[in-house]
Amino acid sequence: MRIVVSEFMSLDGVVQAPGGPEEDTDGGFAHGGWSFPFFDEEVMGAAIDEAMGRTGALLFGRRTWQTMAAAWPDRAGDPFADRMNAVPKYVVSRTLRDEDLTWNNTTLIPGDEVVAAVRKLHETDGGDLMVMGSPTLVRTLLHEGLVDELRLMIEPVILGGGKTIFPGDGVQRTLALVSTVTSGTGVHVCTYRPVADG
Repeated sequence: MRIVVSEFMSLDGVVQAPGGPEEDTDGGFAHGGWSFPFFDEEVMGAAIDEAMGRTGALLFGRRTWQTMAAAWPDRAGDPFADRMNAVPKYVVSRTLRDEDLTWNNTTLIPGDEVVAAVRKLHETDGGDLMVMGSPTLVRTLLHEGLVDELRLMIEPVILGGGKTIFPGDGVQRTLALVSTVTSGTGVHVCTYRPVADG
């Protein structure tokens, strides 16, 4: 499976709490829901639908999984929600237990096994393994060279701080811009793929 990271991102690289005020207030983050004013159904919605059409499974960190698990099951009957609820899901956590996995088709990956487990999934067939949100997990995947594609919806707002997906390890990682389109709300929907060393 290709590992595809999909993120709503501010101009200054923040991915924290795009969906709502209480989604993630770690560090005193006060801008939850910042992406809503920029959502464009025609361009951004189409990009999300296209990505979900190629997705064979979803991979989440604990906090993002819990947010999604609280929202999507109640939206049954909508085609996108039905797809989100039906697709296999994996959640990485050091604290969740199997009995906590209330969202349909969810498998737990223990936090101390994440790299080995994701490498194993990476070697299987079955569509893309898409990661949404989950900045701590994405930083680990980027650090380990396990991301095949970044789909970034870069929104015209500066948040002044918050969680990012990018490792702070001083390693240069070169990407190729595969495609880009701009929404009517000024969002750049960009697809990047890593460039092999040498």
